[in-house]
Amino acid sequence: MSVRSTPKTQIVVVGGGAAGLELVRRLGARFGRRDHDIILIDRNRTHIWKPLLHEVAAGSLDASLDEVGYRGHCHRWGYRYLYGTLDRIDRAARRVHIAPVLDPKGREVVAAHSVRYDYLVLAYGSMTNDFGTPGVAENCLFLDSRGQADAFRDQLLDQCLRVSRSMQTDPASDAHVRVVIVGGGATGVELAAELYNAADALGYYGLEVFDRSRLDVTLLEAGPRILPALPERLAEAAHQELEALGVKVRTGTAVTASLPSGMETAGAGQIPADLQVWAAGVKAVPIRQGLDGLEISRTNQVVVRPTLQVVGDDRVFAIGDCAFCKLPGQERPVPPRAQAAHQMAETAYANLVRLQQGKPLVEFAYHDHGSLVSLSRFSTVGSLMGSLLGGRMAVEGRLARFVYMSLYRMHILAVHGWIKGLAVISVGHINRFIRPKLKLH
Repeated sequence: MSVRSTPKTQIVVVGGGAAGLELVRRLGARFGRRDHDIILIDRNRTHIWKPLLHEVAAGSLDASLDEVGYRGHCHRWGYRYLYGTLDRIDRAARRVHIAPVLDPKGREVVAAHSVRYDYLVLAYGSMTNDFGTPGVAENCLFLDSRGQADAFRDQLLDQCLRVSRSMQTDPASDAHVRVVIVGGGATGVELAAELYNAADALGYYGLEVFDRSRLDVTLLEAGPRILPALPERLAEAAHQELEALGVKVRTGTAVTASLPSGMETAGAGQIPADLQVWAAGVKAVPIRQGLDGLEISRTNQVVVRPTLQVVGDDRVFAIGDCAFCKLPGQERPVPPRAQAAHQMAETAYANLVRLQQGKPLVEFAYHDHGSLVSLSRFSTVGSLMGSLLGGRMAVEGRLARFVYMSLYRMHILAVHGWIKGLAVISVGHINRFIRPKLKLH
């Protein structure tokens, strides 16, 4: 019996979001388990594409059908999955330290431990930035994870049931489900529209006396307009569409505090709310005991060089929303968007292969393909960018909706590969017809 004389090359990826999951699939498919040990560490057991969380929150999407289980995925693609949260890294010893895993009763499931690495990729993503606004952490709901989206959906359904019962016992009741959303970016705008889609469907599932007229949604944006990433004409079209649905869009309205009874604003007083959602800005997820001296930006992001390696350590990379990447000649860093995460995963994969082959590394080049915002089934607006289009092209309607859906299909193919990816897409089309319109449990 032969004994392996040298340890396997160990590549550890922290974070199984859009960037991390695609990267470990590529690495596993390339290297397998023979001479490499590819390890994914994530604090969740499953992955769901973050741009879909507003649909999960409204009940329009059943996350159980679209999520990817890490254990099954790692078996298919030749990497290992460890359930846990990054506590700190030790670059001198080349080890990542993982916090203990506790069950809901506080009992230890897995003790604190560490994992060695030859190469480390930080891809632990971002979270909503409350900018220290008083009361937000205590009173607001966020859409950073499936658990948070599920919590919003449960509370939304409870409020809809409360109003429905009130109308049945008192037909003259003026009860409404009052939702205040802070943030006029893509998440806030898409959630506002999706809520009306959900309200229209509730009548099919036992709330016969409830309809969209009982939904009172207010969208607050501190800036002069919503959707600043889109051309002004498209942002105005989305603004008008939201108001046609019934959304009260208030731009130039800064929130000063969140109270249990509603949002306190500067100049507009308090806006009462049954549900408060904070979707204004993002920052990188903080690491408990730090990143061993790595350079960090004001938004907690890890500063990287054009090769996506961190400053001062060639064996550590950062990709996705947790990476602060300001490319030469650019005034602003690469934005924390799904398309950037996908492109970073490709570059990180190429450079990890090149490092082991002794070849020069390639520099990351960000290609902005534009922005698209879906107003549920009511409308889709956006802009596409690229050499084939000769710059920027505004798109609306069916074309925009087709491109918007194509983005998710591209993510599915990146995560599952072509064969299973196409099968997953096909099953998704079938589920649109045989599954309920809303997830109500």
